Amino acid sequence: MLYGIVIIILGLLAIPSLVLAKKPNAKELFDKVAPYMGWIGVVALIWGIWTLYRVIRSLSLLSGGTWGIITWVIFLAISIVEIGLGFIMGYNLVAKHAISKSPEAQAKGQEMLAKVAPYQGKLGIAAIITGIIYIVLHFI
Repeated sequence: MLYGIVIIILGLLAIPSLVLAKKPNAKELFDKVAPYMGWIGVVALIWGIWTLYRVIRSLSLLSGGTWGIITWVIFLAISIVEIGLGFIMGYNLVAKHAISKSPEAQAKGQEMLAKVAPYQGKLGIAAIITGIIYIVLHFI
């Protein structure tokens, strides 16, 4: 259940404008979290890669009937959301520390970010939805 809550929080952090439109007093919270967004993104990216690895290793769930298929698809969606949001949120930190010395790597990273960044809002909403589904399935 905690994992679902973490995914929901990741989704909320990815769509601050939508959250602030509904709850303007959340700006203080976003301001406090902003310095850590890069690290949150890097952790989400690494965790998403690990989750994708586990999803691939658990292909046998697809032969487990309806619940197995639903579980597998939810974890696949969660891993995609984690990787996408992790990359978007953690890119500046990675660019600053890991690829700052290589202009080619910076150009490639900027190109990838330009392709993925427009989907940040959709990935944030998908994170919230998959987190809620994960929590609901946890209780079933």
